[in-house]
Amino acid sequence: MQAVLAEDLDRSLHALKQVESEAARAGHPRLAQEASSLLAQLSQAAAGGQGGSPSPWEFISEGVLRLQQALEEANHDSAVASAGEPPPAPPEPERPAAESLPLARDPELVRDFVVESREHLTNIESSLLALEQDPANAESLHAAFRGFHTIKGLAGFLEFAAIQEVAHEVETLLDLARNQQLSVTPERIDVVLKAADYLKAAIRQVDASLDGRPLEAFADNCNLLWMLRMAATAAAEDSQAAGAAQTGLEDRQTSGPSASAAVAGSVENRAIKVDTEKLDHLVDMVGEMVIAQSMLRHDPDLALNRSPRLQRTLSLLSGITSDVQKTAMGLRMVTIGTLFRRMGRLVRDLARKTGKQVELVTAGEETELDRQIVEELADPIMHMLRNSIDHGIEPPEERAIAGKDPCGRITLAAHHQSGQIVIQISDDGRGLNREKILQRGRERGLIPPGVTPSEAELYNLIFEPGFSTAERVTEVSGRGVGMDVVKKNIVRMRGKVEVASQPGQGTTFTLKLPLTLAIIDGLVVGVGTQRYIIPIYSVVEMLCPSRDSVTTAPEQGEMVLVRGSLLPVIRLNERFGVEARAQHPSEGLLVVAEQEGKRFSVLVDEFIGKQEVVIKSLGPMFRHVRGIAGGAILGDGRVGLILDLEAIFAWKGEA
Repeated sequence: MQAVLAEDLDRSLHALKQVESEAARAGHPRLAQEASSLLAQLSQAAAGGQGGSPSPWEFISEGVLRLQQALEEANHDSAVASAGEPPPAPPEPERPAAESLPLARDPELVRDFVVESREHLTNIESSLLALEQDPANAESLHAAFRGFHTIKGLAGFLEFAAIQEVAHEVETLLDLARNQQLSVTPERIDVVLKAADYLKAAIRQVDASLDGRPLEAFADNCNLLWMLRMAATAAAEDSQAAGAAQTGLEDRQTSGPSASAAVAGSVENRAIKVDTEKLDHLVDMVGEMVIAQSMLRHDPDLALNRSPRLQRTLSLLSGITSDVQKTAMGLRMVTIGTLFRRMGRLVRDLARKTGKQVELVTAGEETELDRQIVEELADPIMHMLRNSIDHGIEPPEERAIAGKDPCGRITLAAHHQSGQIVIQISDDGRGLNREKILQRGRERGLIPPGVTPSEAELYNLIFEPGFSTAERVTEVSGRGVGMDVVKKNIVRMRGKVEVASQPGQGTTFTLKLPLTLAIIDGLVVGVGTQRYIIPIYSVVEMLCPSRDSVTTAPEQGEMVLVRGSLLPVIRLNERFGVEARAQHPSEGLLVVAEQEGKRFSVLVDEFIGKQEVVIKSLGPMFRHVRGIAGGAILGDGRVGLILDLEAIFAWKGEA
């Protein structure tokens, strides 16, 4: 212990010598004097520590406080002297080819650093956007400051010097704003956001090094550090303006609950970090347990046993298994608020790039859904927001002429509905141009001559690959790629997209998705000796048709009249080469389904029941089997194939 203390004291003495030398060279006599005084006291105490002299550590607290005061005065004097003049660009320091230090080689520490830093950066971005909207928002300013302060400490502990430097300069800048020495402006927010982007990129590099690859050198941060220091030099200019606003800021701070009070009054939240691979494995094992319990419940040998005690035990096992399954699935659930907050930065940057004024309003941020779906939703929502800003929201002058608020509004909302997650992206812009979409659809041969599509069919054309009504290609959109990506990703997640638009009032995109990709509610149907599962979200109704309601139309094949509409009949036995018991639709059961806004019917022999099944992949060999989305183990131990009704309907159209 004595050796460690001696080593720490030596480092302190060395640091104080450097401070004294640099302060004297930079022309700050008081700072140099305080460093010299503390250096002398520590040296004297260390030399005579046995003879009743005070311990050198007794001088540390008071001496550091005096140094901080001297440093603040030196910074203030420098700012006043150079008001209005940007500081010279710092010389480029010599950097090692890569940062690979002892602590940074500990994968557990580095992994925790990556996870925690990403959480802080997400919260920082939200706080900065809120601060830009309301510069007097003290809590957002404090939250951003705390985030950078934590990242600086973690990076310093792991000796990631480049990350620590940037975080430190931002912390200094935000601290000036916290002390009302610097006003919050969009230009300064831009600089801080650039720093956050730099930290994101650096943390991605650190994360990549966890795979065993050497950590590459971080990008040069000299220009960024210079920009941050230049932003901080205006503190003297802003001091008077900030002093005038200080009273209002203090009123806000005292009128609302403080951060410390909120933390002190909250219930302690105990949480641990778990590797997502372990979590996914747990969910898979719970799924296997549910299958085994279902097989046990349907076991024919146990069905012959009428023992009340056995039945009670099986019922208890079923309840426990159901609770465990719900709990395991709940572990995968996350709030969509994290994704929504990421979109705030996107909207801000795109609005500035296009010269428009746009406000993003979010609702339902606490809505929970599967973690995998949240990850998959990032690209579709990003493309729809880009589309809304570039095509939907008008420029401020055009909105003013139309009698609208020059600032456009985009609303991003989420809620649960009938066991699904519903996400709406709406804007108050110009709306979709029906005539232009119709014209472009005819030009591309997507609409046959003489055919007038319904509104839903017409709006669905914007999801066609390469379809765009833009007159020119911009950096934001115009290539007809984004909405195609939206449709493919949503369909892959077993969801669907609906579009509603009013000219001059705006457009609303509604995404309907399952809560999880691991479990599906399905109708178990039989065709001959085979069992199939039809996803229930695609089913409209089931019916037994009369013989005279079924007809054969030229070039259309079998059709059935359902509530005044003729629907095509798809025979599953013909699609999969199975011998069916029902030779005529009136002898079986028709399942009416809807895909791509069109309805059709699927002929099956019987309806076996409704069941919640765990989706299983069929493996690489059967991954591309047409009309099959996966498999599931049913209660009797048999495998049921989950149908892909969209592919089956497209198959019908090609037949």
